[in-house]
Amino acid sequence: MITVKNVSMVLSAASRSVTILDRITFEIPAKQTVAIVGPSGSGKSTLLGLMAGLDRPTTGAIQLDGTEITTMGESRMARFRREKVGYIFQSFHLIPTLTAMENVSVPLELNGASRADNRASELLAAVGLSDRMGHYPVQLSGGEQQRVAVARAFACRPPILLADEPTGNLDSSTGTHVIELLLSLHRDCGTTLVLVTHDVALASSMQRVLSLRDGHLESDSMPAASEFLNDHSTGSSSADQVPSVDPLSLESLPTFGS
Repeated sequence: MITVKNVSMVLSAASRSVTILDRITFEIPAKQTVAIVGPSGSGKSTLLGLMAGLDRPTTGAIQLDGTEITTMGESRMARFRREKVGYIFQSFHLIPTLTAMENVSVPLELNGASRADNRASELLAAVGLSDRMGHYPVQLSGGEQQRVAVARAFACRPPILLADEPTGNLDSSTGTHVIELLLSLHRDCGTTLVLVTHDVALASSMQRVLSLRDGHLESDSMPAASEFLNDHSTGSSSADQVPSVDPLSLESLPTFGS
C-alpha cells in the first residue's frame, strides 16, 4: 500500500515561495494500477518523485508498504528503494558505458544478489531483448532502451513500480508495447503500478485515475475498463516488437535480493 497524507511541496524562488503540491492525501492499495494526470506544471512528476523517496516533502508523510519514508536518512532510503521501488524515467536514464545486461545487473549487484548476470539475462529475455543484451544504449532504439529500463526497474522484484511518462519519448505503437509489458508484469507478479501520463487513453486503461491541477488533487476516479491497448495497432518495426510476456518465464525467475 502507498499512503500519502497531507503532503505539500513548497520551493523558494527569488524572494517568494512557490507551492508545487498543496496538502495532497490519498491511499493506493497493493496491486492497483493508477494513473496520475493533469496539465503541465500541476505537480505530477514532483508527486511521483516524492513517492519514490527521491525528494522530501515540505510537510506531510508518505508510507510505502507500511514504512514511513519521509524521515529516512539518505543511505537507508537508498537501500529501501532498491528493495521496494522500481522507477522508470521518461528519458530512460540508462548508463551509457554499460551494456543492456550490465544496466539491468546494477541494482542486483547493489543488492548483493548472486548470479546477477544470469538473472539480468532472464529478465531481458522476458522483455524480448535476448538478442540485444550486449548492446550499449546508443545502439538501441528508443523502445528497446525503455524495455531495458523496465527490466532494470523490475530487477529486484519490487512490490511498487513507478513510471514517469514511460511512453513520452516513444511513438504511439512502441509506447503501446511498453504499456502492454508493464501491465503484463503487473498482472503476473502483483506489482502496484503508478504512472504519470498526459495520455488520456492510457490513463483510462488504469484501474484508477488521480487528477492534479495547480498542486491540488482535483479528482480521484475509477474509469470504466478500456479496450485501448487491444484496439491500437502493434505494427512497429521489428526491432521494437515486444512478445507477450510468458507468466511462467517470470514466475521461474529466482527471488531477487535473496
